[in-house]
Amino acid sequence: MNFQHTEDRRMLADSLNRFISEQYGFATRDRIASSTQGFSEELWARFAELGVIGALFDEASGGFGGGGFDISVVFESIGRGLVVEPFLDTLIVGRAIARSGSDAQKAALGSLIDGSRIVALAHGEPNSHYELPRVAATRAARSDNWWTLNGAKAVVQLGEHAQVFLVSARTSGEDDAEAGITLLLVPRDAAGVTVRGYRKIDGGRAAEVTFDNVTLGDDSVLGPVDQGYATLEYAVSCGVLALCAEAVGAMDVAKDYTLDYLRTRKQFGVPIGSFQALQHRMADLLLEIEQARSAVINAAAALDGDRNARERAVSAAKYSIGRIGARVAEECIQLHGGIGMTWELPLAHYAKRLVMIDHQLGDEDHHLERFVSFGYAERQSSAGATCRQT
Repeated sequence: MNFQHTEDRRMLADSLNRFISEQYGFATRDRIASSTQGFSEELWARFAELGVIGALFDEASGGFGGGGFDISVVFESIGRGLVVEPFLDTLIVGRAIARSGSDAQKAALGSLIDGSRIVALAHGEPNSHYELPRVAATRAARSDNWWTLNGAKAVVQLGEHAQVFLVSARTSGEDDAEAGITLLLVPRDAAGVTVRGYRKIDGGRAAEVTFDNVTLGDDSVLGPVDQGYATLEYAVSCGVLALCAEAVGAMDVAKDYTLDYLRTRKQFGVPIGSFQALQHRMADLLLEIEQARSAVINAAAALDGDRNARERAVSAAKYSIGRIGARVAEECIQLHGGIGMTWELPLAHYAKRLVMIDHQLGDEDHHLERFVSFGYAERQSSAGATCRQT
């Protein structure tokens, strides 16, 4: 199998890496991430002009990419620059609309691709513990040709600035059932929507969003009523792949910083990189990073496959990223010594981001359990098919 990117993807990666290197240096990123807004509208518009957002969507949606490898190329570059602009939620919400939206809803994808509209996924709830089908605190009911939405969502990325939320609501069934979840597109300025923003530990901002008797029309429903889980699962899988690719980009930069430090920091009159014990630790780290990269390639290749293969590959990648990302963060800081923890050193921010990626859209333990459960389901399906043939 050829793992080389196409010429178009290589050109996109080169252009994006060059733009981030020249226009999104660490000092600029740190200023943006710690600002009261949490991202830069100007740079978001420039990313859109470069076609970076369009690469996340297929031609039918108004983009020019949309494959798993397109996502991984873009987000690996984003990880290298610790970019805080709303790429992840734009990807998740946009892919959900592209998959299940009405013609009118799909027509709005153009405003996502050109950067003029900011959207956010409002799915996470207290006590859900990453379980995707567990929607209990947010409910919607239909009466008199209107939907009434009540509840709350946690850790909504850039929720203060999103103009539209993609909200998962329980409309029937048990609190943890896949059936009975309905997806709703809720305007930020709708009556009854309250947003409380706060700063995130790894840069940027998030918000708690509450819905108090929010009234919505049928045109707000994304996909079939009670059957939104499949769309949600697919869109979140795209997001998980993106996070894994972002982590690989961050790992590469952390590795480069550490190699440079080992070559320049001297002890006993020689660079500490000449010490065999540190060379062995660095070699082990490089092997781990390549394993993480392989897991991302596998997930990107499986993204458009059947559900079991896709979910297993994506969860395997997220598990690997969670484990390896934590090790890369710890080893790079330890190899730097005390300076590795200083706020002024970019490495500390990369390490922090790697640790936080593990907790977005399901941590290491959660995805290990998902990987096992989807593997069991696949074996059961294969066994059933064998029995039917005999």
